[in-house]
Amino acid sequence: MSTPEVRILAAGSALPGPPVDNAALARRFDMDASWEQWVDVFIGTRSRHLAVDLESGDVRFSLAQLGATAAQRTLDAAGLRPQDVDVMVMGTATPDQLMPATVNMIAERLGIDEIPTYQLQSGCTGAIGALDMGRQLLRTGEYRTALVLGGDVCAKHFDVDFDLRSMAPTELVNVVLFGDGAGAAVLTTEPVADSALVHGVLNRLTGLGRAPGQVVDWYGQSNRRPSTPALQEDYKAIEQLVPGMAVEVLKELLDRLDWTDTDVDYLLAPQLSGTMTDRIVQELGLPGAEDINCVAEIANIGNAAPFVQLERVLPQMAPGDRAIGIAIESSKWIKAGFAIEKV
Repeated sequence: MSTPEVRILAAGSALPGPPVDNAALARRFDMDASWEQWVDVFIGTRSRHLAVDLESGDVRFSLAQLGATAAQRTLDAAGLRPQDVDVMVMGTATPDQLMPATVNMIAERLGIDEIPTYQLQSGCTGAIGALDMGRQLLRTGEYRTALVLGGDVCAKHFDVDFDLRSMAPTELVNVVLFGDGAGAAVLTTEPVADSALVHGVLNRLTGLGRAPGQVVDWYGQSNRRPSTPALQEDYKAIEQLVPGMAVEVLKELLDRLDWTDTDVDYLLAPQLSGTMTDRIVQELGLPGAEDINCVAEIANIGNAAPFVQLERVLPQMAPGDRAIGIAIESSKWIKAGFAIEKV
């Protein structure tokens, strides 16, 4: 029996609350105009959506809420009901709780039961890991429809009473770099018209011998260490390594599919920050490809970003159009990507 082809029917996303621009952040934390200018120039991110209320510190949106909203929007766009889903896979670095798994709480909100569910613990490449796992499960022929999800809510770790003026730039960058959100896509083995054929997915650990570029710690009640930051990021290593890793992903996908750089109509580049993403796009050098970029307006939303990009690009693609998506994770250095074609 031949291996079934896998297609993307639709993608959708959910963002919490109204956008918070750099000026609003500066006012809230009594930062001066030079700080706001530093964010605009160095980070290149203009606004973000946050699950936490900056005035009260209350978390207004959970990842399960955002994931369920994104999933329902995606199912509606695909013309499906929750009961049509045969398997669910989710990638996230920031689940609502250690248990129960957030993917199962999303299933609860959707009214989904009696199916396999999987949750992958991963940073920016977790969404592509979920896409890869969903695709592989469908290719077994045992399932017909997969709901794959990705998302992160970092703002729940945000201390709104902290004096940001006391932070070193290496720590302060994490305050302005990230936003919150969730996304989803529906995969199917059905030969549905106006869908996007998934030609290939790359998902590979490449961190042997490399120190982690990002560490997000977990503090329980008995082992809080206030002197150690919960989030540590080697931004210099990220600047140095990520563009080259993105080029490696692009080359491998093109070689695997026997495509040339002129065959790519749309590029879904890693959404790290406005400045870094622009640099990566230049390094990738796809002159005829339209860049699907959302990071400047909604910030780095981790595992939700590829789904936001898919949500934007799928309606634009005409039959025969091809797109490549790339994600790089700096935690222990993972490179990932996928290639699709509208059919």
